[in-house]
Amino acid sequence: MKPIDATVILPQELIEQLQQFVQGGTIYIPASKDDHPSMEEAAVCRKEMDRRNSDIIQAYTSGASVEQLAQSYLLSIYAIREIINHYTLKM
Repeated sequence: MKPIDATVILPQELIEQLQQFVQGGTIYIPASKDDHPSMEEAAVCRKEMDRRNSDIIQAYTSGASVEQLAQSYLLSIYAIREIINHYTLKM
């Protein structure tokens, strides 16, 4: 995640309190536990991504270009190449 300037999102009073602990440094603020997906949600997401990636590999081996796949799946060319490389290395 890209760093965010605290003066843009936090009130001045909070910045002054934080400066008692950190000055000019970077701190990580984790997401709340409620924002993390459950194990079931993560498993479903993984299965969907695996299915999508299998479809991409099948289309690629059938002759679709990397550019066509990137446009069809709304992914970058780099992401499509990573998927292809990952799956072809497994073979």
